[in-house]
Amino acid sequence: MKVSQIEVKVYLLKDITIQDSLQEISKLIDKGFYLTEDYPKFHEKNDFKNYSFNSLWPIEPSKIYKEGKIYTFIIRTVDENLAMFFEKTLSNLYTESIKVLTTHKKVLIRKHIDKLYSITPVIAKFDTGYWRNNTDISIFEKRLKDNLIKKYNSYYNTIINEDFDLFNLIAFQNKKPISSSYKNIHILGDKISMEICENSSAQDLAFFAMGSGLLEMNPRGYGYVNAKWL
Repeated sequence: MKVSQIEVKVYLLKDITIQDSLQEISKLIDKGFYLTEDYPKFHEKNDFKNYSFNSLWPIEPSKIYKEGKIYTFIIRTVDENLAMFFEKTLSNLYTESIKVLTTHKKVLIRKHIDKLYSITPVIAKFDTGYWRNNTDISIFEKRLKDNLIKKYNSYYNTIINEDFDLFNLIAFQNKKPISSSYKNIHILGDKISMEICENSSAQDLAFFAMGSGLLEMNPRGYGYVNAKWL
C-alpha cells in the first residue's frame, strides 16, 4: 500500500473565508479533471474517489485568507496514477480565486500508527440530519468503521474479515458542530481523534485513511487526517 502526498503552493487572487476554503480548493481540483479525456468520467461517477485534501495553510487569525498572499494545501491519495495526475495537471492551474504556483509529490513512509486525528471535519451523512441530534455514538462509530472498510474493499477488490477492533478510544475535539459551506448550504461535522488498535487490519485501514480520508465527502475536503506515529 502506498500513500502519495502532493503539496500544492497557491497564490490567492481574492479573499477566501475559512468556511469557503475547502469549496474553493474543490473547484480548482474539479477544473483539473475536465482538462483530460478520462478523468471527467472518474469525477462524475458515484463511487469512492480515494483522495482527500486539507485547507489552506498557514491559517489566518482573522479567518480570512488574503488576496495576494501565498498558501499551501496538501492532497493525499492511495492511487499512484491519481497522484501523478494531480502533480502534473494542477501545476499552473487557476480559478477566479486561486492560482497554483508549484506542486511537489512524495510517498509517505509507512510506520506504526498510534493515533489518527482529523484536520478537516469528518462528515457522517444521515437522512435525519446531523448525527448528534438523532442518534448515538455507537451508530457513529459503526458508520466510521464500515465506511472505511467499504472504501478499502472497493479499491483493492477484496472482502476483508470485519471481526476486528479499529480503535481503542475516540475523542471529539469540538463541543458543538463545525459548520462549513458547500453549494450554498452549511455542512455540519466534527473534529475527532482515534487511538488505533495494534492488529494488522486496524493498522492497514488507518494508513489507508491517510490517503482516502475518513467518512464521507472526502473529495470535497472533509475527513482529511494526520497520524501520530510510533
